[in-house]
Amino acid sequence: MKTLAILVGGGPAPGINAVIAAATIEARNHGVRVLGCYDGFKWLVDSGVPHVVELDINDTSRIHFDGGSILRTSRTNPTKTPEGIAHAAASLKRLGVDHLITIGGDDTAYAASRLARAMDGLTVAHVPKTIDNDLPLPSDIVTFGFTTACNLGKELVRNLMQDAATTERWFFVTVMGRHAGHLALGIGGSAAATLTVIAEEFPERQISVDRLVDVLEGAVIKRRAQGREHGVAILSEGLAEKLDPATLGPVDRDQYGNVRLTELELGRVLKERVVTSLKSRSIDVTIVAKELGYELRCAPPGAHDIQYCRSLGYWATRFLLEGGSNAMVTIQAGRLVPVPFGLMLDPKTGRIRVRYVDIESEMYQTLTAYMIRLKSEDFDNPQTLATLAEAANLDEAAFVHRFGPLVGRHEPSL
Repeated sequence: MKTLAILVGGGPAPGINAVIAAATIEARNHGVRVLGCYDGFKWLVDSGVPHVVELDINDTSRIHFDGGSILRTSRTNPTKTPEGIAHAAASLKRLGVDHLITIGGDDTAYAASRLARAMDGLTVAHVPKTIDNDLPLPSDIVTFGFTTACNLGKELVRNLMQDAATTERWFFVTVMGRHAGHLALGIGGSAAATLTVIAEEFPERQISVDRLVDVLEGAVIKRRAQGREHGVAILSEGLAEKLDPATLGPVDRDQYGNVRLTELELGRVLKERVVTSLKSRSIDVTIVAKELGYELRCAPPGAHDIQYCRSLGYWATRFLLEGGSNAMVTIQAGRLVPVPFGLMLDPKTGRIRVRYVDIESEMYQTLTAYMIRLKSEDFDNPQTLATLAEAANLDEAAFVHRFGPLVGRHEPSL
């Protein structure tokens, strides 16, 4: 009897259990034994006895409705040391594993690609999972969990928008997305938040905190000029990766070397700077900093993600049983399209490539058109410029000197 092992790495995402269920059912229907590995690579890397459970159809037939992961998950990185991959391979060999399905994001995909090269006879399929939506797929193919996370995030931000209007305050909401701004933009765009700021709109390698402060303060001023003292700004977590390291100070990192961005409190830092700047000109604004992400990861999957994930799990198993290996399993235009691990790697870094938001796309331009933030045309009309300067408690020259660089302007248009 052949044996299939399934493990989950990285952060949770809605739909994990649907993948596990579909993969298990299809494998068992073909007489394949299925082992669920608890906590990702954690116990496989440990040279002790791996923590596994046999999975059957009766155990998994209804778990596709549930959020979270019945196998739990972890960020244990088997590639961190030379021995890690060897220990994981040895553990799978002791368990008699012939096929492996890994469910995870870019870090888990990279570990799976290394494991596939290290263990002769092991076939590996990776199922792309991340609410960040940043794996190297065609632009119209989302990673599972993203759709559910966007929908729930939209509802939470809608509540904050109502609170902001009721209490006349601002919310600065940092949304998960280490490298790319897809989730922040998806939530901010669908909720019609006042503005959404993502790292991709800044082409330079590093940006100053002052520049982010000016973007947000400019939005607050523009809302004041429109007679509104409230708003919700969505901030992509990846903005923190763009900040000068000297600005960050001491930081914690996970086992993959990534900065633990949620501990940086980006929203709080920006809130304090914006409040201080406005108060220096006798403008009192209440701003509340919030973080959004953990509330989204273990939500019950929506109908799209359930169906999508069941298809991914089914075809991941079929791909392995039919002799496939060393690829990420994707569904494109309704068809199975395996993406070889080699095509996923960035030749410069040797890591999995990141899919960023295309800021030249019509979709992005549509979303920015509805944002309330300082734009080039605000500096063209003398009356608009005078109104903005008055709302900022600055004269026009000082306003252009402070905020003109945001839109490439350095002289007042009078």
